[in-house]
Amino acid sequence: MSWQPDRDPMAFVRESFRGIGQVFFQENAATGALFALGIAWSSPLMAGGAVVGAFLGTAAARLLKFDASETSAGIYGFNAALVGIASLFFFKPGVASLSLLIVGCLAATLLTRLARSRAPFPTYTAPFVVTTWVVFFLGTAMGVERVAHAGGAIPYGPWIGAVHGVSQVMFQADVWTAALFLLGIAVNDRRHAAWVLAGSVVGMLVGCWHADAASQLLDPESLVDRSMYEKVALGLYGYNAPLAAVALALWRRSLIAPLLGMLLSVLLTDLVPMLGLPALTAPFVLATWIVLALGRLEAALHPERAVPAA
Repeated sequence: MSWQPDRDPMAFVRESFRGIGQVFFQENAATGALFALGIAWSSPLMAGGAVVGAFLGTAAARLLKFDASETSAGIYGFNAALVGIASLFFFKPGVASLSLLIVGCLAATLLTRLARSRAPFPTYTAPFVVTTWVVFFLGTAMGVERVAHAGGAIPYGPWIGAVHGVSQVMFQADVWTAALFLLGIAVNDRRHAAWVLAGSVVGMLVGCWHADAASQLLDPESLVDRSMYEKVALGLYGYNAPLAAVALALWRRSLIAPLLGMLLSVLLTDLVPMLGLPALTAPFVLATWIVLALGRLEAALHPERAVPAA
């Protein structure tokens, strides 16, 4: 399918907003619009990054004639949208940072296509993670001015982390942003909204298990020292678990698989920053791959117990 914006511009817009919706596995343009509105409530700048990223990814997919059904579903928009948000989370707007944003969004789209055509397993947000790590290192090496994300007191109890975990999927820590995200998901699938909230609650609870105000650890996104209590309250233990919950609920009709994915994603959240890398959604991707691998191993060892996918 070639891109013909003069003939069907609204189709392109719908596909782009589906791309934003696909961050939470929702193929729905209204969902994507609510996500963009939620980001804009917290950060208009990062909302712009999400929309630009989704538009760039969708336009590239159309121009390069990627699979039309995948492009229409927003598959080539969500990794690029996340790169657009992340670029402006880490770096202040400027010629260099915006150039990195554009190149990163296009690279994430191409990497998504390559991964989907070659990998024998779902790649989820892996293209976003890899691309953003490259953008992060290039921006740092080029001396692009960073956005300051200093630690500080959080005027909420740890339960607010269950709400912030939803909004942190797209780098926001805001109650109303989380509410708009949940509304957007519920518009498309109420069960997925329940899984997202459940995942964030589980992430918060596991985070609380070893959190206190005195202990310090690297913030998995900003890579600054932050108390464990602050990390829980900011939702930094909650944002990978919701994605793992929905991904595994889509894979198999089970409570065990999503729950295992949630727990693994939280445990992995502290490990990635030790490599000097922002965690992003790498814990979600790794946790989900582990559960999928265990599922394949189980099917190979006990084919009579195979459970049909959802």
